[in-house]
Amino acid sequence: MEDRSVDTAKRPFSRLFPYEWRMMTPLLAVMVIILAYPIAYSAWLSFRNVDLTRPGRDAFVGFDQYVTVLKQPLYWTTLTNTFIFVAVAVTLELVLGMALAVSLKKQKRFRNLTRAILLTPMFVTPIAVGLMFRFLLNNQLGLVPVLLKKLGISIDFFSANLALLSLALIDVWQWTPFMMLMLLAGLENLPEEPHEAAHVDGANAWQTFIRVTAPMMKPIILVAVLIRALDALKVFEYVYAITRGGPGSATETLQFFIYKIGFGYYRLSEAAAVSWTVVILVMAVLVVSLWRTTRGRSA
Repeated sequence: MEDRSVDTAKRPFSRLFPYEWRMMTPLLAVMVIILAYPIAYSAWLSFRNVDLTRPGRDAFVGFDQYVTVLKQPLYWTTLTNTFIFVAVAVTLELVLGMALAVSLKKQKRFRNLTRAILLTPMFVTPIAVGLMFRFLLNNQLGLVPVLLKKLGISIDFFSANLALLSLALIDVWQWTPFMMLMLLAGLENLPEEPHEAAHVDGANAWQTFIRVTAPMMKPIILVAVLIRALDALKVFEYVYAITRGGPGSATETLQFFIYKIGFGYYRLSEAAAVSWTVVILVMAVLVVSLWRTTRGRSA
């Protein structure tokens, strides 16, 4: 009788906390500590006035730091630069990635070799990529400008008008393979019957792609674009290695702006406030995207 009562008492606990969850509890606890503490501390910091150049003036200021940030014209400039960078880079990566994925799917010989070559840029650290293109595109000594000058073309890739576009193209060079990989995985898992039916109906390759392939690939495309857009929002290494935000503020992005305020001017609370505006922005984009996706599925 006692054994039965003990088993009965244990059953609710076992149902609420299965064995798998109990085994994962230590790992979850460590992750909560590692992730939750920095997030909570940065949120706390954003409501205070911590400035390492003025010690002893730490105090609770509420939303003053956010008001200060939103009133700065440079904040809106960096936000605009970041959006332009993300839009140009992700759009080109999607187009080129889809073209490469379709080509690789049709390729018969040396398929694995081609994939290995195309994926190589992904394995180079962004700071190394930035330094490489800093020398390749340098207006005085860079190989690309020198070759273009021999053809009678003079381009300053890091001028005020072209610097942000140049950084976006560098991002395209490095991360198009990632987009290609995700889209290729989606293409290879599509059923062949709709494509065969479209071919029987007389549709050409372009019509088949637009009317059959693209609609079926929509969820994969959305996920790939979201992942790349969120990653592109964090662009820092290219800016730090190549332009340092210049000329002027032409290439200053949100991440470099946060770095400059926090580690250049030591205004930690203001940097934390800028960081949280980015977090809120990203969360809003994710919520809207997921809501539209779920609404489309329910419809």
